[in-house]
Amino acid sequence: MNIKCVPFYELSLDELYAIMVLRQEVFVLEQNCPFVDADGKDQLAWHLMILDENNKLAAYTRLFDKNVYYEGYTSIGRVVTSSHARGAGIGKILMQKSIEKTQELFGNEPIKIGAQSYLKKFYQSLGFVLTGQDYVEDGIDHTYMIRP
Repeated sequence: MNIKCVPFYELSLDELYAIMVLRQEVFVLEQNCPFVDADGKDQLAWHLMILDENNKLAAYTRLFDKNVYYEGYTSIGRVVTSSHARGAGIGKILMQKSIEKTQELFGNEPIKIGAQSYLKKFYQSLGFVLTGQDYVEDGIDHTYMIRP
């Protein structure tokens, strides 16, 4: 397993392509949720990738400095694991590394996420707390959570 984290303009074309394919496979096709994934925020993010033993993208997040995605908070978003990598705990590793890297890059600031509601307990196990602000995005129940 290889972990890489770079700002947008340091991504290779192949890395960017793999990221966009993975996000479309999961967020658009698997979750049957047609939406424009390219939201104009990728250029403002750092991109954390976990590559498997075959150097294939297995998991991914994008990381934002304070006030870039949410006012007053750093943020982790587009949390995604490839179907070929699920079931081995890579999601937890992905989030642990994303939290560490967010703190390393942007300081020990609170981290805000918009989590799919069915994953509340997973994120709580990583120190995130519910804000009580639930919402529906693209037909999927979400909730805002903060890691103080």
